[in-house]
Amino acid sequence: MSDMTSSSERPNLLTLFSRKPRAQNLRQSITALVKEAAKLSKDTPESAELDRQERALILNVLRLCDITADDVMIPRADIVAMPDNLSYDEALNLMKTEHHSRLPVYHEELDETIGMIHVKDLISYEGPRDVLDLQSLLRQPLFIAPTIPVLDLMLQMRQLRTHMALVIDEYGSIDGLVTIEDLIETIVGDISDEHDEPVTTPWRVRADGSIDVDARLPIEVLEEKLGPVLTDSEREAEIETVGGLVFRLAEHVPTRDEVIIHPSGLAFRVLDADTRHILALRMRVPDDWAEKQKNITPQGNDHNSAT
Repeated sequence: MSDMTSSSERPNLLTLFSRKPRAQNLRQSITALVKEAAKLSKDTPESAELDRQERALILNVLRLCDITADDVMIPRADIVAMPDNLSYDEALNLMKTEHHSRLPVYHEELDETIGMIHVKDLISYEGPRDVLDLQSLLRQPLFIAPTIPVLDLMLQMRQLRTHMALVIDEYGSIDGLVTIEDLIETIVGDISDEHDEPVTTPWRVRADGSIDVDARLPIEVLEEKLGPVLTDSEREAEIETVGGLVFRLAEHVPTRDEVIIHPSGLAFRVLDADTRHILALRMRVPDDWAEKQKNITPQGNDHNSAT
């Protein structure tokens, strides 16, 4: 592989945060400083929100060295791809229906991916419409190993000016797909596009006492309604949404109807999720919740010790 940067370019994140022991110690030191700054910022509420966002971004960047393509990829079963035998109208309709600007193109099966097509190239096509000459429109796909660090992948995609990469296993089979949006979301969090439905009922109490919750509901709102919920470690992780809390507990994107139990006793059942995000949850509050809340200190950090 050729060198990603010339000698005249300034050092990039990959250079600063490589997997060497010295860099590892540097990341640990910076992480400790960021967390210490979080404690100090509590005395300046007017800047606390800005500081919180800045700290979250810094910590996410520091974690990039430990995240691989396998951690962020869309799994094979959820890849939307285009067969190479479609007519022009069929190909254009597929891209309209799926709301994607780029799609992998395959011959007979996904493992025989022959390229990637961009909707701009399809719209500007001037050949015969009944028999689409896809070969003339294809762009070279980027194939990557699942173990590639996302920092390496970001640099590679930037160098090649591509927004999509296909993850392959040791036998050459397609394992998943990574887009530049997936990589950016590892730093800044979920990015909602124009096709995402707006939040209409983020909190709805049902007749049986359970509560339907939008996964994007802020943790602050959850604790305003229920009282302190997070553990000490969860507060240090600066979890922002209920969906983020459930994701941290499950350590993966849970599937529909999967139930995750928080140490506080709250039970979350997944009502809706896609391959990358939890979308909606149904929450059950334990019967002894009010009694537990009486034993919590004003900081809200002792609820796990309640019996």
